[in-house]
Amino acid sequence: MSQHDVGAPTSRRAWYVLTLLLLAYILNFVDRNILSIVAEDIKLEMGLSDTQLGFLLGPAFAACNVLASFPLARWADVGSRKLVIALGLTVWSAMTAASGLARGYGQLAIARFGIGVGEAAGTPPSHSLISDYFPPERRATALSIYGWGIYLGVMFGFMGGGLVRDLFDWRTAFLVAGLPGIPLALLIYLTVHEPKRGEGEGEKASRGESAPTIREVVRTLARKRTFVWMVGAGCFQALVGYSVLFWGPVYLIRVHGMSGTEVGVSFGLVAGLAGVGGATLGGVLSDRLQQRDVRWNLWLPALVSLAAFPFALPFYLSPAIGPALVSFGIFYFLNNMYVGPMWSLAQGLAAPRMRALASATLLATLNLVGQGVGPQVIGFANDGLAGRFGTDAIRYSLSAMACCGLVAAVLFAVAARTLREDLAETENAKA
Repeated sequence: MSQHDVGAPTSRRAWYVLTLLLLAYILNFVDRNILSIVAEDIKLEMGLSDTQLGFLLGPAFAACNVLASFPLARWADVGSRKLVIALGLTVWSAMTAASGLARGYGQLAIARFGIGVGEAAGTPPSHSLISDYFPPERRATALSIYGWGIYLGVMFGFMGGGLVRDLFDWRTAFLVAGLPGIPLALLIYLTVHEPKRGEGEGEKASRGESAPTIREVVRTLARKRTFVWMVGAGCFQALVGYSVLFWGPVYLIRVHGMSGTEVGVSFGLVAGLAGVGGATLGGVLSDRLQQRDVRWNLWLPALVSLAAFPFALPFYLSPAIGPALVSFGIFYFLNNMYVGPMWSLAQGLAAPRMRALASATLLATLNLVGQGVGPQVIGFANDGLAGRFGTDAIRYSLSAMACCGLVAAVLFAVAARTLREDLAETENAKA
């Protein structure tokens, strides 16, 4: 059946598709983050430094992820989005399982390269599909629910990974994390139907309509000042988010002497529940507040980025684990309320035929800066400060990185100034 043969999606079908894409996104973050919970074991077994660990956690994934994002998103904009998602899910799942078979640092790095390439096929086509299944007034909520995958993936990855690590070993944790993705990829390919491009706005794309090239999409988005400032804000948020997700478990094991299971149950559970709650509330509030003024899509991210910062430092600096985790929960809840509004705007600022590429542009930039730079910088800083602070060096590295949230708040507010004009330009271009 052609993607254009499918009529307007029913509400039940829309939620079914969103559920499958959410499951894939959960596995995305399980497979991406499982390395964090076993990093100390790998460091000891392979004799690595924090700088080398930082490369595995960040650049080894981000570089290939960014390079693959644009051609895969272009494919999704002109071809079958479900095929792109299914193939990507198969690749990253297989490479996660292969990580458990690595016999050295080089092999583990190659597996991380493969995970990065596979996961580049996940989010951009998923965002494009969701935007065609849900109208603009419900899109931030739908994308926020899709964003649960980050937090549920972290939760299940840390909880399950920590338990398997303690019961067996770090290699088994990779194998258990990777294998479930392959049957899910088959289910997505066989049961997901694709609506017409622009269906969410009630538009009917013609069969012969062609998608713009990568260069045309990037050039169009670069002219939108709102998009540029929003990408900048998202990058600073990504520096904060990826640093705490990838180095938070290491910090708890190294400084507070927790086991993998303890970290998984405490940090993973708090991150999962707080992240889901914050992302959901942010999406719902954004959908409601934008009816008064569309700029709330950016004012809200600015406010919550500012409000979250005071709760980040007690997590890193508290001598007791209880108060530290409470502070982390509040910080993580507030700090993830920006997710739905930001991704909704990324779709709203792009024409239907360039939405996967718009998502890829934002995602690639966030991954390049947040995951490619953040964990690596923390690794460098840990090694540099270790002579003076010993195992506590990681406290101060992560505390310094948390200040990036303040910069994000300012940039979100700046982005709001031109939002009305840029949205109007996008609507005029559709006419």
